[in-house]
Parts: sequence; C-alpha cells; structure tokens
Amino acid sequence: MTKTSDTTSLELTESDYQEQQKQRLSYMPWLYHTLKPRLKAWAKPWQEHLQNRLSKLETVRFGDECFIAPSAKLFAEPGRTIEIGDYTTIAADVFIHGPANFGHHVAINHNVSMDGGSSGITIGDHSRVACQCTFFAFNHGMAPDLLVREQAVSSKGINIGEDVWIGANTSIVDGVRIHDHAIIGMGAVVTQDIPEYAVAVGNPARVIADRRDKPDAQWDWVTNNAR
Repeated sequence: MTKTSDTTSLELTESDYQEQQKQRLSYMPWLYHTLKPRLKAWAKPWQEHLQNRLSKLETVRFGDECFIAPSAKLFAEPGRTIEIGDYTTIAADVFIHGPANFGHHVAINHNVSMDGGSSGITIGDHSRVACQCTFFAFNHGMAPDLLVREQAVSSKGINIGEDVWIGANTSIVDGVRIHDHAIIGMGAVVTQDIPEYAVAVGNPARVIADRRDKPDAQWDWVTNNAR
C-alpha cells in the first residue's frame, strides 16, 4: 500500500516559495536571467547582497547581472583575485580558489572545483562548464627521494577560450589551453592543448572531430561511436 502524506493542513507562505525558488536557481542558475519581474523584484536584491558581502570578505569582483549560489565557495586572498564578467553564473556547491578570470555569459555548474595555483584560470566569454568538473592549475614534483608533501609546486595556468563547452566530470590539468569553440566530452581528462572547433573525448582526451566538418544532425553518430 502506497503511503501518501497529508498536505492539506500545510500552509505555505510567500517566504517558503522564495526559498524553494532560491534552491532552484542555485542548481539551475541560467533561470535567473529569465525570471519574470515579480520574481526578479526579490531575487536581484538577494543577489546584490550576497555579492556585496563576498566582495568585502574576499578579493572578488563581480560584473553586472551575475548570479552566485549561496553555497558556492569562493576564496581569493590578495594576489589571488577572482574576476567574474557580466551575466556569468556560478551554481551551488562550486569551489573556486583564485586567481581566476571569467568572461561574460560564462556558466559554472554545480559541484565544480577549481584551483588557480599561482598562474590562474581564465575562461572566455560564452563558455560553459558542466557539473562536477575539476580544474587544477598547479602540479607537484615527483622526485623519488622526497615525500609527496615536500615536493616543489609548479603552476602554468589553465586557459579556456570563448564559446567552449566542457562536458560533465571533465578534469583539466595544469598548463592546458582549450581554444575557442571546442567541445570536451563527458568524463574526459584533458592533458594537452585542444585546437579551436575540435571535439575531444576520453582519458587522456584526444580529438575525434572538427565541428566545422559535419552538419549538426550527424553529431549523434560521432559521439556514440567514439572510442
């Protein structure tokens, strides 16, 4: 027998609906820029308060109409500034340690982890980073006569171009540059530079196609047959 909960006696307030909407926006932040005026009337001041507070606690600079989920963790000590361009969104449970520079209309989805090392992470305009990706812009040495914790740390930085799509669960290592309009498939481990318009998949990621070579209707075949 299926048990159903009795909600007839539960009275919801406007505050309850706002809290639910905040949760929805936090995990699907692109919705922030589609809100109707009635919802934007409370959502915009909420975001302004969060961003102003964070800007006083850390060296974070926000552009216009940004969205940041309350559970996102941004750490930017002096010299590790995080700059966030206009209309950029950062979803729930994201971790970012600067330095980092995100362009305009960038989307960072939930549970992404980024550490800029000393050289930083740059993401160009209109790029999308799907959930649970990891970007680490630093590396440890591997000398056999030293403990791992005693190894020297190096940092070359990570550079993501414009209009790049990074699929879910992708990892990008230090020193990588992904050029404009490239697509990285889910679960890839990117260890070397990716050319513009390339489609790259796998561990380690390898280029399997150029976006300009096929009409959109043929891409299901390419991705389904990648090895």
